[in-house]
Amino acid sequence: MFFEASPDIFKYAHWLRRHMTESELILWKRLRNNNLGVRFKAQHPMLYYIADFYCYALKLVIEIDGPIHKFKYAEDKIRTQNIEGAGNIVIRFTNEEVLENIEKVITDIRNKIAEISNENSKKTNEKTPVLNTEVIEVESVTWTIPKKRNAD
Repeated sequence: MFFEASPDIFKYAHWLRRHMTESELILWKRLRNNNLGVRFKAQHPMLYYIADFYCYALKLVIEIDGPIHKFKYAEDKIRTQNIEGAGNIVIRFTNEEVLENIEKVITDIRNKIAEISNENSKKTNEKTPVLNTEVIEVESVTWTIPKKRNAD
């Protein structure tokens, strides 16, 4: 779940949870307490990154990009590739999107949750091919285990 994050990353994530940006706080109020039907964690350590919000059940990462991200496109692309490479899905919103149109952001997140849930249910409903099998009868085996000694 923590994707091999270091202890320093955990400390920094703890600090970030207590110092969220305005847009992170606004979105967190809408995500927390299973408000969208799934559990999200804020400032969740992953590898050597910290995801703004993470849903373990869906392996969904939500990132909120502030003004600095306009200059960090290449870094963000690598970060996204690494997080997705660990089996997660990443969706991004800008601070402006969250601050100016939170309802659209929530709708987009709900749609992504539904999309992932539908894909997951299709995977579980797919029939697993039956391999050529054979039934083998095994005799009952009795194990003798030494009793624990009482402490004298």
